[in-house]
Amino acid sequence: MIDKLFVSTELPSPDNKIMVFSDGNDDYTYVLPEYYPETCIEYGQIVKIKGGGNLRERVGRLVRKTKCYSKSKSRLGDAIELIQFYWNFMDVLHDKKTPAIIEMLTDYIWNWDDFLTFHYAV
Repeated sequence: MIDKLFVSTELPSPDNKIMVFSDGNDDYTYVLPEYYPETCIEYGQIVKIKGGGNLRERVGRLVRKTKCYSKSKSRLGDAIELIQFYWNFMDVLHDKKTPAIIEMLTDYIWNWDDFLTFHYAV
């Protein structure tokens, strides 16, 4: 990839630096100086910090090659709605609030008893 970059870009200078951003792989810090002088390159790493999981990690029905699959679209939708409710009303963030509290949809952290015994106004 670095060979292709070197061939396809204009040679940089200290006044016209090339900017390269990578995914956090430390090998680039050793390889790039072999192609470009350090005074001619701006290098940065973008490192993603995952915040504790995603939908596929929490809903087994969305994982490929699993025994836990949905037999109908409606059941898959139900499972996703349930985990979304959990995330928004029960899963406490770092500031001891849920997303629903932050958005002022509720004023307390829900639990499963609250969820299962909630009565909708008719």
